[in-house]
Amino acid sequence: MSKYKAYGYKGSCEEREGRSCVRYKCGLPCNTIQDVLHQRPNWIEVKDDGEWDFNWCDVGWLRENFDHTYMEEHVRINHFRNHYELTRKNLMVKNLKRYQKQLERKVGRIEASNCDFFPCTFALPSEYHLFVEEFNRSPGSTWIMKPVGKSQGKGIFLFRKLKDIIEWKKDGSRSEEQKDGVQVKSYVAQRYIENPYLINGRKFDLRVYVLVTSYVPLKAWLYRDGFARFSGTRFSLSSIDDKYMHLTNVSVQKTAPDYDHEKGCKWQMQQLRRYLTAKHGREVVETLFKEMDNIFVRSLQSVQKVIINDKHCFELYGYDILLDQNLKPWLIEVNASPSHMPSCQEDYEMKCRLLEDTLNVVDMEGRLTGKEKRVGGYDLMWNDGPVYREDANLQTYGSSGFTANTHLGCVNDREKQLRQLLKPFPCQRKA
Repeated sequence: MSKYKAYGYKGSCEEREGRSCVRYKCGLPCNTIQDVLHQRPNWIEVKDDGEWDFNWCDVGWLRENFDHTYMEEHVRINHFRNHYELTRKNLMVKNLKRYQKQLERKVGRIEASNCDFFPCTFALPSEYHLFVEEFNRSPGSTWIMKPVGKSQGKGIFLFRKLKDIIEWKKDGSRSEEQKDGVQVKSYVAQRYIENPYLINGRKFDLRVYVLVTSYVPLKAWLYRDGFARFSGTRFSLSSIDDKYMHLTNVSVQKTAPDYDHEKGCKWQMQQLRRYLTAKHGREVVETLFKEMDNIFVRSLQSVQKVIINDKHCFELYGYDILLDQNLKPWLIEVNASPSHMPSCQEDYEMKCRLLEDTLNVVDMEGRLTGKEKRVGGYDLMWNDGPVYREDANLQTYGSSGFTANTHLGCVNDREKQLRQLLKPFPCQRKA
């Protein structure tokens, strides 16, 4: 008998397609994803070790079970085996630097310059001496330290003096290691963006969602909705110890004394795009969003050859982007498990739409042809090459006949589009 436990219904393709339900397993606590899965027609939750067709697991479950799980053809799971090549802060930078050098060697510096979208970053302790050299070139500049394996703003601090790092190495790291284990040993030191774009004097970053359904060939979808996360305190470099000023994570901001739990600290992406367009004009904003498209595609290409592709896997990434005062977008990090916990009702509704459309693209029901350029709020951004809009207006978008098929921050009329696109669920078909 095999040591592997098989998952999924065992039978012919015809038999599987004739099944009237999808059995799902969800390893996350009570969450938005639980609501979406529970409400999906003909999806049935299985508990414990029951056989499943679809698994929305956390990365801990994946790490412990993936290598010991045999999956039937139709089974799907929500992470690639080594997703961390893009989502661990040190590995993301390592892969981007390597990819940039490859482009420079093979194509030239101009092409490689398209990867100049992440701040100067060093992995510590392995690149400590390189970091010190760079630090000494610009004395007085601000840097930010981040633990590579943590999220939600935990363990992050800003500094301007090397003695702060020396003290951290002696004291802070040792005490945290005892609490949280070996991962805390690795940090990244990153040049802090000292000139962020401000709205009402406050710093913000962007959360953008990208869904990858294959790495070989690369197939990536960009969601129309997203949001800007604002700090609760007006920005100033005079105080680098104020986490409510410099960190935009909702998990940090909601601990502030004056945080409004009803309103939160977010703008929807449509609101931000309208604001920027009114202030800077459509052409400037179009350029900004094209530069963000470049970040998404290049970052995925940087790990395309190292991610272990598996037809059973997909990944919903949460990209964190920061704009500087020149409207240049910077990639801060990529999250493999972007939070689906809502901060308010509007946030809950947006995340429900996102997750419903993620399931629509993954298509466990077999209702898509595979040729779609849009599914609900998702637009196909890359399909083994760039994907272009079919309805591009040349007068609006310039002389080029090719306009990227991305609509971040545009109207998300997903319900109308889904009614036109999707076949009925099996239970809705007429006899």
